[in-house]
Amino acid sequence: MPLEAGLLEILACPACHAPLKEQDTELICTGQDCGLAYPIRDGIPVLLVDEARRPA
Repeated sequence: MPLEAGLLEILACPACHAPLKEQDTELICTGQDCGLAYPIRDGIPVLLVDEARRPA
């Protein structure tokens, strides 16, 4: 279930404050040096740096 467009527009990466893009069940940071992937669980983004993973 995709996130609402308005919500996605105001969300930002907690680590670097870059915009996020939705990809499958994650929100991916668009920052050049960051790139963290935050999980979406039950339709709710988990924007905690400790819960993020660094894509390979």
